[in-house]
Amino acid sequence: MLDFASCFWVCHDRRLSAAQLQPDDRGEINASVPSVAVWGAALQTRSFWNRRNRGFKLGCVTAFEVEIERRLAEIRQRGLHRGLRRIDGIAGTRVAINGRFVLNCSSNDYLGLAGHPEVVEAALKATMDYGSGSRASRSICGSLALHHALEAALAEFENTEAALSFSSGYTTAISTIPALVGPGDVVVLDKLAHGCHVDGARLSRAKLRVYPHNDLERLEEILRWADQRAQGTSPSDRPRTLIITESVFSMDGDHAPLRELVDLKDRYGAWLMVDEAHATGLYGPRRTGLAEKLGVAERIEVRMGTLGKALGAAGGYICGSASLIEYLVNKARSFIFSTAPPPSAAGAALAAVRIVASEEGRRLCDRVWANTTAVVSRFRSGVQKSCDPGSTTTASSLIVPLIIGDEQRAVEVANALFEQGIFIPAVRFPTVPRGSARLRLTLTAAHTASDVAELLSGLQSVGLIEGRCSPAESETAVGNLSPAQSHTDAPTCAA
Repeated sequence: MLDFASCFWVCHDRRLSAAQLQPDDRGEINASVPSVAVWGAALQTRSFWNRRNRGFKLGCVTAFEVEIERRLAEIRQRGLHRGLRRIDGIAGTRVAINGRFVLNCSSNDYLGLAGHPEVVEAALKATMDYGSGSRASRSICGSLALHHALEAALAEFENTEAALSFSSGYTTAISTIPALVGPGDVVVLDKLAHGCHVDGARLSRAKLRVYPHNDLERLEEILRWADQRAQGTSPSDRPRTLIITESVFSMDGDHAPLRELVDLKDRYGAWLMVDEAHATGLYGPRRTGLAEKLGVAERIEVRMGTLGKALGAAGGYICGSASLIEYLVNKARSFIFSTAPPPSAAGAALAAVRIVASEEGRRLCDRVWANTTAVVSRFRSGVQKSCDPGSTTTASSLIVPLIIGDEQRAVEVANALFEQGIFIPAVRFPTVPRGSARLRLTLTAAHTASDVAELLSGLQSVGLIEGRCSPAESETAVGNLSPAQSHTDAPTCAA
């Protein structure tokens, strides 16, 4: 039972009737009413029973907030509650959290460009030249010369006719997909598709079909069904089929079979959209992504990338034909109805693209692959049963998923590593399927041999690997191992 005077204002609605909430003769409320215990603990305010309004007047909290608290309680009960760790400072590969600097091994800044002097200087110069914001959408008066220069550089880098930049990778996907397909069309997704692709497919209102991860036989069955469904329609009325995949999957680090996907989409007259978010800057002679490495880039209708990972800035982009980009300018809703990306982001991204395309970009690419190889080689020889050794990495991925399984156990391991000065947050449902919680380990070109040794020592201390690794051993591993030497399917960073 709760003291009536200790509760707060809850308006009467269909969920909580006045009879449920009316105090008894002792001025108490039945604590079995949902969230009453939460209310009393949250606020200790004087209250009174308002018979005219048939509700409690307890400060300003309403039944809406009670419902939100109930939902939060369910999330906590399932072990899926997420909080935000405040980063108070960044010094190279270390971040300040709770008053101490810890080694960050979870960043997507693969090439270390977010802190590169030229990238930072470009962001500052763009702010001084254009101000802190773009002031309007691109279609009004926010289409700055910097945006056009960035898109020209992206098109040249990707070897396409044109490119279009967006505020984020997420908004890129959720506006591009509905612009291309709609009711009556078909969208086909890999089971491990990123959330932005799933949301974009749902927003399109096209028929959604999902195939098991990288299962080409099931994909072909779906494409055959879609092709038969379209038989007898005129070319202008023919339902469209759009296949969407990441080239490098963000949580598992494995690759999509792009050559086979291109062959299948050509065979059945489908379109293919490939998101190179975790491949741009890291694969191929020109470092444009996995499609370039596999020689199929020019056969892909829609190529998507991000500016916020290896390029160290913020935003997303689409590359393709000039007609595709012109069409998206007219039909992509998040592009039309959003204020243009800030000048600082465009300036930073432009500088980053130029670095990635240069000899320095090749060296940074080689460095991050060597760092990852040094760590992966230790996992392969000493992974404990506390994580899935078959899923630690693929032969050519910078994403090293340490599969723990149980959500709470993954959090415990992440916390233990944090106590050792290593920051690798646990990744849980809904980001990954239930029962596959993991630590998603990523290194960057900015990590040193000493950083790698510290990481390996921390992983050994929590039982994820066996043995020890000294800084000298890490220096030898990082210095001597190149991707080509360590993996037969390693990316080629050489120009």
